Amino acid sequence: MRSCSIAVLGATGAVGQVFLRIIEERKFPAKSIKLFASKRSVGKRITVLGQECVVEEPTPEALRGADIAFISVSGEISRQWAPIAVKAGALVIDDSSTFRMDPNVPLVVPEVNADDLRHHQGITAIPNCTTTPLVMALYPIHKVNPIRRIVVDTYQAVSGTGRAAMDELREQSKAQLDGKAYPPRVYPHPIAFNVLPHVDTFLDNGYTKEEWKIVQETRKIMHAPDIAISATTVRVPVFTCHSEAVHVELAHPMSPEEAREVMAAFPGVEVVDDPRQSRYPLALDVAGKDPVYVGRVRRDVSVPNGLAMWLVSDNLRKGAALNAIQIAEEVLKQDLLLTPERR
Repeated sequence: MRSCSIAVLGATGAVGQVFLRIIEERKFPAKSIKLFASKRSVGKRITVLGQECVVEEPTPEALRGADIAFISVSGEISRQWAPIAVKAGALVIDDSSTFRMDPNVPLVVPEVNADDLRHHQGITAIPNCTTTPLVMALYPIHKVNPIRRIVVDTYQAVSGTGRAAMDELREQSKAQLDGKAYPPRVYPHPIAFNVLPHVDTFLDNGYTKEEWKIVQETRKIMHAPDIAISATTVRVPVFTCHSEAVHVELAHPMSPEEAREVMAAFPGVEVVDDPRQSRYPLALDVAGKDPVYVGRVRRDVSVPNGLAMWLVSDNLRKGAALNAIQIAEEVLKQDLLLTPERR
């Protein structure tokens, strides 16, 4: 794998910090690294891959020379800086929802649709942190037995909202245990000891934006525009890892045993499924790990050719940072960096 120069926008955020850890774990071939963040982080010194980096505010000039720009910031900031990074010569791998449904932007989970990267025009996107584990678990089934319908309910950790939400859960929990008040600031209601059926803003159809992302992104990644999908997203008082209850209707019958075998053979998926021994994926066990874990695979008795399952994934790793790094590795493998002709 050839080496490259990288820039990281959002380097001090929750995903950015995990990203920097993972490139060290995977020994990503970065010959030079530039770190960018907001004003409050400027001047911080972070050592990555043996290089001491000083966090800067992004500027068009500072981005020049980067082969790949990883962007993990708000959608508004991504919309501003992604085109600037491309103009500076970098291939952008964006973590926000800004470009995901743009027909000219590949939306990629490398184990599923790495070939889509060949069609990039300077920007690639990673999916929502709930979509990624869903397609990882279901795509291997879909390849051998087309999926007609998906119903998914998510149980999402507060780290998906960012560091402020993690702080709020921690401090709010302490306050409630001490009998003190801690008014919600990040969420519309207290998150400590609570469950909120409300992730992102509501649309006119009654779904939230988060739920609609799952619908649209799953269809795009799996190249399956006709799959019927319904999602309900829920925020739970967990720091890390999103869990999902998934029900699928298939074109043909499939036993739970066959489904387990198909998923277990797929790269990046681990099956942990022995309910009688209380073995199934748990957020506490999965945090800090890369695979998507699947368990409680069973027949869905409410529908013909139905299966039900439970899956858990670390939303900061495979749900975000790791997937971005795997895209970069695939770009280098396929020699898809920007050239003057591609800009």
